[in-house]
Order: sequence, then structure tokens, then C-alpha cells
Amino acid sequence: MINSRFRKRAVLTLRQYPVYLVDDDDAVRNGLCVLFEAYDRKALAYASPVGFLRDVTSAKPGCLVLDLQMPHLTGLELQTELIGLGVRWPIVMITGHGDVDHCRAAFKSGVIDFLSKPVDSDLLFEALDKADRFLEALLEAEETEALLATLTPREHEIVNLICRGWGSREISMALDISVRTVDAHRANISDKLGTKSPAEFAQMLIIADRRS
Repeated sequence: MINSRFRKRAVLTLRQYPVYLVDDDDAVRNGLCVLFEAYDRKALAYASPVGFLRDVTSAKPGCLVLDLQMPHLTGLELQTELIGLGVRWPIVMITGHGDVDHCRAAFKSGVIDFLSKPVDSDLLFEALDKADRFLEALLEAEETEALLATLTPREHEIVNLICRGWGSREISMALDISVRTVDAHRANISDKLGTKSPAEFAQMLIIADRRS
């Protein structure tokens, strides 16, 4: 059997997001960059968390690979700074000084995975697959929230009733407005949300509710 470390990984249907690698160790950083390039995974590397913080607000969403122990800011402290900026992208934490307490703290803070150096390539890419799925769901939820935020209070009322299976006449009676007015609201809702499907309306409300 061919060693998985030396074979190309299967092409995934899941979208792969950029990797942002932050590690002050030149050898580790350069080695991981070579690995990412070999697997056609776009990666941007930073030797300092301060430099990454300077760029992150203008960066495209991606998966973070952070060293736990760095000067000035640890990986967990960098995560706290990112949350303060509203950046909740998935994190894979790597370290050469890991222990049970650090591992527990990382997972409690929402880190996707915690890997020891030298980093096993298979475990790293498995963790990045999880991170891609997490980020895909996160961005979908953020987009859904943004779309729902465009609805007026009345449109919110109506979309909730639509999701309960109510027709325009039932909604008009419940809200004491004309059927024509209900239909106009329904058209506006469909334009704003990009769908006429009650099932898709319901799915969007569920996604938004999970984040509230």
C-alpha cells in the first residue's frame, strides 16, 4: 500500500478555504508551507500574531492554523483577540509544548483540533476538512442572518406564519390586513430572501435560531 503521506488526497466536493498559518518557528512554518503547496492548498503564513491581526480584517474567510506558544500572544490569546474583532473562523491549534490542561482549554474555547508537533500530515488535513465544513456552515449562517435582517417587522410576522403552513387568506385574517397586502408582502419577502419556497424559509429561520 502506498503511504498516505506521499499520495495526493482525493479531490473533495467540499469547498476548500484559504489556510492562515501563524507560527513563530521558521522551520515549522516553512515546512508546513511546503506541505500545503504539495497538496495544492492555498496558505498564507505569518511569523507573528501581530502581523496577522493587522491583516485579518481585510482577509478572505479561511481556516486558521495557530501555534499555541508564541511571543507576545499565545494561540489562545490570539483567538480571544480575533473574537473581539468578530472573526470566528475555525482554528487548528498546533504545539510542541502541549499538555492536558492546554488541550482542554483549547477545546473549551472552540478550537477544531489540537495537534502536537511534529504535525502529522494526515491528521492536519483531516482537521482542515473539519474546519472547512465548520466555516461553510458559519458563512451560510451569517449570510442567512444578513438576509433575514432585511425584512421589516411585518414581513417577519408573515414569514413565520408562512412557515406554519398558513395561506394568504389565513394570514390576512390573523393580521387584519387584505389578501392583496399579504401577497405584496410575500413578493417582497421572496425578493429579499431569494426564494419562494416555504421549506427554504423554514430552513433559514432554523439556521438563524441556532445562532441566537
